[in-house]
Amino acid sequence: MQTRHALRAVLNTVNLATPVGLIMAAVSRCDLEWGPEGLILAKNYRPRLPIAGAFTVGNVIFFRPHFAEPREVPALLAHEARHSWQYVACLGLPFFPLYFAGVAWSLLRTGDPASRNPFERFAGLQAGGYREQPTRSLVAALRSRQHSSHPHNTNGRRPL
Repeated sequence: MQTRHALRAVLNTVNLATPVGLIMAAVSRCDLEWGPEGLILAKNYRPRLPIAGAFTVGNVIFFRPHFAEPREVPALLAHEARHSWQYVACLGLPFFPLYFAGVAWSLLRTGDPASRNPFERFAGLQAGGYREQPTRSLVAALRSRQHSSHPHNTNGRRPL
């Protein structure tokens, strides 16, 4: 393991992201194995959330059962490894609210949770299995949300 990967492993342990990932893996009864670059592969993740084929918590990368051998999808593994570095940059657990703020921004701008999410963009959209969606103006996005939040309100007044 290279020094930078060992440093990432130590920092993600100290910032509690990897311990939280290991607890999640234990609770969800994942099969654990060592992966490349000091990462830990948590295979056969079955809970409904999050809705993703793979996701990362610290140095722990979770894979759904359809990824029987995660090493056979090196682009996805590299994408998730970049997320592991993002936990270091966010000092661990603050990654969660920051990531979800990125999801909200992306949903507002594109209607898609990944296209404009800075975390997914820096990890590589295509490598993560995402397709970039076109952006819409903030005015159009806000109008869209306003109309969809009150679909039965036809009199122009705010509901009580």
